[in-house]
Amino acid sequence: MLYFSLMSKPLISILTPFKNTTEFLPECLESIIQQTYKNWELLIIDDQSSDDSFSIVNEFVQLDPRIKLFKNTGSGIIDALRLAFEKSSGTYITRMDSDDIMHPEKLEIMLKDLQQYGRKHIALGLVKYFSLAGIGDGYAKYETWLNRLTSKGTNYSEIYKECVIPSPCWMLHREDLLECEAFNLSRYPEDYDLTFRFFKNNIKCIPSNRVLHYWRDYSTRASRTDSNYAENHFLEIKLHYFLELNYNPSRPLTLWGAGQKGKTIAKMLQIKGIDFIWVCDNPKKIGKHIYDIELFNFKHLKTLLNPQSIVTVANSKEQEIIKLYFESIKMKVMNDYFFFC
Repeated sequence: MLYFSLMSKPLISILTPFKNTTEFLPECLESIIQQTYKNWELLIIDDQSSDDSFSIVNEFVQLDPRIKLFKNTGSGIIDALRLAFEKSSGTYITRMDSDDIMHPEKLEIMLKDLQQYGRKHIALGLVKYFSLAGIGDGYAKYETWLNRLTSKGTNYSEIYKECVIPSPCWMLHREDLLECEAFNLSRYPEDYDLTFRFFKNNIKCIPSNRVLHYWRDYSTRASRTDSNYAENHFLEIKLHYFLELNYNPSRPLTLWGAGQKGKTIAKMLQIKGIDFIWVCDNPKKIGKHIYDIELFNFKHLKTLLNPQSIVTVANSKEQEIIKLYFESIKMKVMNDYFFFC
């Protein structure tokens, strides 16, 4: 009877790479097994672990046939996700990190949202960081910022600042993921790149006010130690998609900010042969030349005909002042100006 009850419900495929997470895997797997929604399959991929992780997962496999364990035939998280997706059969697809914990109703709530809104939508949830060592100020601010966007479904409005869709807390229809090229591209950070492809394919974000995912932070977490998650990769992805999706070459391009990020973007634009006008609000830099380019006062923007601006100023208070300035000259975010930090 239970078999037929499950078969009448759509299958959700959970994709989970893991590598040397022995300490956290049991709690992660238990949180999946204890989901209120039961018709799921877990495609869990060992990415060349050197500890007892594989053995731990294999013990769970013996107890629950919904858990399907494979060894990564390639190397790295993208290859592992690609393999997991290839092995999956679900109508709906979601990700899970092997060191995190699901809220018991996570799958049920996300599925209901997708069934209500239909194709071309992505279900999200609020996230909560936790750590034995305590959560640092940076992660606390990121959590607050991310959850503010998710609660309104306005995630894409600040997509050039930081990854606006948490990698282990989304779900969407299989066909929509395929249209976004799934895990075909080998571009890191893979979660940020996939988020931009959701944006590119007009996958709308469903607002959520429920904490559905508990995100573990610790010193050896991949996002802290893997070179693929270094800041320069974030800037490369931001500029790549800006030039593809939002840049209008018929409009003058300005770069606001001459700190380290501003300099990195400036060098990238030079390498790509893209002309730009460099502005800032730092009196010590105005009139100076960096990379043979003169820096103008930001008020120079008023002399330009319909410019687009990349802003690389990180200070939140300064960002608010800059935003007010753009509004005073009738410019709109995500059309006329874009915060890259």
